[in-house]
Order: sequence, then C-alpha cells, then structure tokens
Amino acid sequence: MNKFNYYQPTEIRFGQGRIREVGEVVARWGRRCLLVSVPVFPEFEGLYQTVNQSLEDSGVSVAHFDGVIPNPTTEEVSAGARAAEKHRADVVLGLGGGSSMDTAKAIAVEATHQGTCWDYLFFRNNQPTEKTLPVVAVSTTSGTGSQVTQVAVVTNPEEKTKSALYHPRLFPKTALVDPELMRSVPEHVTASTGFDVFAHAFESFITPNSSPYTDLISLEAIRLVAAYLPRAVDEGSDLEARTHMAWADTLAGLSIANAGVTLPHGIGMAIGGSYPHVMHGEALAVVYPAILRYTYQTVPDRFARVGRLFDPALGDLPEAEAAAASCSLIEDFIKKIGMSLCFADLKVPEEELRDLAQASLVLPDYKSHPRVVDLDGVYELLKESCRK
Repeated sequence: MNKFNYYQPTEIRFGQGRIREVGEVVARWGRRCLLVSVPVFPEFEGLYQTVNQSLEDSGVSVAHFDGVIPNPTTEEVSAGARAAEKHRADVVLGLGGGSSMDTAKAIAVEATHQGTCWDYLFFRNNQPTEKTLPVVAVSTTSGTGSQVTQVAVVTNPEEKTKSALYHPRLFPKTALVDPELMRSVPEHVTASTGFDVFAHAFESFITPNSSPYTDLISLEAIRLVAAYLPRAVDEGSDLEARTHMAWADTLAGLSIANAGVTLPHGIGMAIGGSYPHVMHGEALAVVYPAILRYTYQTVPDRFARVGRLFDPALGDLPEAEAAAASCSLIEDFIKKIGMSLCFADLKVPEEELRDLAQASLVLPDYKSHPRVVDLDGVYELLKESCRK
C-alpha cells in the first residue's frame, strides 16, 4: 500500500429534517449572515421561510443575495461580495445546488480580499487567507459535492473561461445534507446532477491520485448511483432514492476533495466556459462514451470493478472482458437516465470543436487521466461525441 493523505475538515450533518438546525449551525460562526441562493421560486419559498425563521430564532441577522445563476460568473460573485460588505457579514450561507454553494465560497473570498475572486484561482500567486469568511453549505441537489470540497467553480464571461478557486480555506465549516430538500428537483436536473455524482466517483477511482480511502468511498458512491439514480429520476418524491443519492453525492465530494478528477471534467469545464447554457452534467455525459472507450484498456482492473457494480454477472468474466463490458453498461446507464446526448443536442457547433479541444487542456485534469491525451487526441474524442 502506497503512502497517502486524506483531509476533510467539514462537519457533515446528514439526514432527513436536518434543515431545522441551520440557525444553530450558522450562529456558531457568526451573527451577521449573507444567505446566498438563486431567486426565490414557488417550490423554494417554503424552504427559504424555514431557513430564514431558523436563523432569526438563533439571533442571526440575515441579508439575502439571490443573484445566483447556473454556471455562476465573476459578475454575480462581485455583486454578492458587495452585498456581504454592505451587511458586514461575518458568515456566508450557501443554500442550493453547486452554483449556490460555489458562489458562496467565492463571495467569502472576494468580500474579504483585494481584487476579485478571479485573482485567487488555484494557479495564482495570491491565495485566500485567514480573512476568508466561514461558509455553511446546505445542498438542495445531489450533484457537485461542493458541500464537502475546497473548490469554487466560477466562469469569466469576458475570457469565456470556466476555472476554480481551490484552497483548504474554502471547505465549508458545516454541510447540512437533508434529502427532503431534493424531492422537488425536476427530472432532467436530477439526471444531470446525478450523473455528475457518478463522474466524480468514477474519476476519483480511476485516477493515479486515488488511495485506499478514496477507493472505498468512490466505489460505494458508484454502487448507490447505479441502484438509486434511475429511481430518483423516475419518481422524484422517492425519499429512499433521494436519501441514497444525497449520500452518494457526499461520498463523491469527499473523494474528489482528496483524489481529484480527470479528463472528462477538464473537457466539461471548457464546455461550460464556452457554452454557459450547457449544464455541467450534460457536458460530462456528452463526452463520456468516447472517453470510456479510449481509456478502459489502460486500467482494466478499475473498469472491471466498476462494471461489476452495474452487473455482478461480470464477475464470471476475465478482467479484460469485464472492463470492455463496463463501457457498454455505463453507456446503457446514461441512456436509461435520459442523458444520451451529442453536441448537436447541446447546440455546440462542430466547427468550433478545435477551439474547444484547446480549451480542454487549460486545466490540469487531463494530466491525471489514466491515459493522457494530447490536443489532437482531445479533438478526436470531441468529434466522436458529435454522434450518439
């Protein structure tokens, strides 16, 4: 067994009804809270009232920044940072999916540092300091795992680039994971975010940066996604399925916080930066079949283990055959949850794929892929993803 490190400072409060603890949790970190969310919509109104009442009962003064959008941009983060400064916030509460939680983390940095959040991307010399506001995260989707990671993904529209702040100070202090909050998530959003859970767990498992610890939790996350994501997509009110998916999401987040991700996420980030209308799960699903076929022979033992989670009968096959079969099983799973896509479905022009390939190599994720690819290789994978 090789040496490895595992770090996770976030307190996790998991289970049905935990949302009622939000006021008490936030009050541990501050008395002036900036609540960060998407604009309130009818299905969100009851949750917002519950959260606001809990904060008020705990003596927390609240200002609400509701400017979060999918694929949050530097502009939204800056607006939220100004709201935090105006309120003199000493704690930030991210309430929602990955976009809300990532925006909350980026606001926690920009509101307390010179410049903008874009000045504190993972590769910059400047990094978040102890001035960073504490963040509490409440997840309402099962997708990004942001409630337990040190990552905040942000898009810069001017540069058409999607990148990330990455620092231990961005780990939320507490993550409240209440599966009851996910029951109203629409079918396609459930499928898209749920596939992101699979991708996090799968890529954490196949990367050379994995460890016995992340292997353990990644495989369990994959097992849960295989069993329960189709149920959650088919029947959103299925609380058992939602609970298992919420736990899978948390496990996958714990995995990527320590092992990281690989080539699909580098491509997915490039797609999101250039085409912000594309959901992150969609950006992953569109390239996954081609990348699976490109990769499986490099780490057949890993692919075989994943394949056997989808079909235990693969246990009777030699490893190489089970690895090959895993690609078809995962593709079938993508179809089953309604995520079989091509670039035409996502309105990504084929003539722009060369530029997209170049952008896919900006982040270092591809370097952690079991079979490292060059520019021409990424371009070929993208062209293959133009057809289902």
